[in-house]
Amino acid sequence: MNAGVQWQAAPTPDVESDAAFAARLQGITQRLAETAQHYDESAEFPHANFRLLHEHGLLGLTVEAALGGGDADLEKARQVISAVARGEPSTALILVMQYLQHARMREAKNWPDPLYRQVALDAVRNGALINALRVEPDLGSPSRGGLPATIARRTAEGWRIDGRKIYSTGSHGLTWLNVWARSDDVDPRVGVWLVPRNSPGVRIVEDWDHLGMRATSSHEVIFDNVLVPLEHAVNTSPARSPQPELDAIGLLWMAVLLSSVYDGIAQSARDWLVDFLEQRAPSNLGASLSTLPRFQEVLGHIDTLLFANRTLLQAASHGLTPPAHAAQIKYLVTSNAIRAVELAIEATGNPGLSRSNPLQRHYRNVLCGRVHTPQNDVVLQGVGKAVFAGRAVKL
Repeated sequence: MNAGVQWQAAPTPDVESDAAFAARLQGITQRLAETAQHYDESAEFPHANFRLLHEHGLLGLTVEAALGGGDADLEKARQVISAVARGEPSTALILVMQYLQHARMREAKNWPDPLYRQVALDAVRNGALINALRVEPDLGSPSRGGLPATIARRTAEGWRIDGRKIYSTGSHGLTWLNVWARSDDVDPRVGVWLVPRNSPGVRIVEDWDHLGMRATSSHEVIFDNVLVPLEHAVNTSPARSPQPELDAIGLLWMAVLLSSVYDGIAQSARDWLVDFLEQRAPSNLGASLSTLPRFQEVLGHIDTLLFANRTLLQAASHGLTPPAHAAQIKYLVTSNAIRAVELAIEATGNPGLSRSNPLQRHYRNVLCGRVHTPQNDVVLQGVGKAVFAGRAVKL
């Protein structure tokens, strides 16, 4: 069982042009695509993929420059996530979590400085991965309210943590776990306790056997009397006035980067469809399927959906979309991505659903876009409530 990713320090990349960066990302996409089927079938954590990303200096991309990171803005992070997702989307989803955690630590600066520096430098030098572990079996999605059942007990030695977390994306590759818990104080505090993955009492239950995004290693993690120092309560607040996990800018980053994963999947499905239609030439037609108006229309529909996604994501990542619309971006982009892959499936029929073709894998993967916070019903209800609230203020 791997206790976390630990590699040699990545070289500090020289300043490169946009064209050179895009070309480098294209090469990464191709490398990752070569083993995507293997990771889908095996559901193994993609260690080799993260070694590749670390060699390219991409695991510390959103760490501040003063600590050797890339100090990337949202647009650059989006470009990387899109390229990785087109190759192997489970890797991209784990990388999204890495970028979100480090970007928010960089901006908020609300962690104890020694711990902040340790985790940031670990990412830059060793490729160490971090993610937040929030979802619990009884609570469901934390975004829908409630307090965690995971308890941090204050002792003379430090905090003792007990609890269970499910859907812990990246579990086998993580070095650092941001565990959402509540203290055992009379007036409990709720927030994040930083737990090294190799701490005694941390155990992974390999129960992730999903239809899509199979290599995310989103297993259950159990904490059994896990000891961490008192200063590892890195970001907590009173339960009566809990702080949100992400501020408005953080929510925009999450919406853009998560959506870019599923848009990247749809782009790969589109590329497969184009190749299929050009190469498939039924004997009774005497030409490729790409010459038929029906399939040209389908491809035009798909490309129009992806054009809308590209426009939405680029506008948001360049600061042209208010953060208040973050949830709508996620809803629109993931819905368009799912529909684009559905159209490819409808157009190809049996060949597209064959296990030997990647289109069925793209379809299984893209459907997972619906499960991420915020879910569609929450997004649409929130937009509708805002409409009525705005009218009430005017009245």
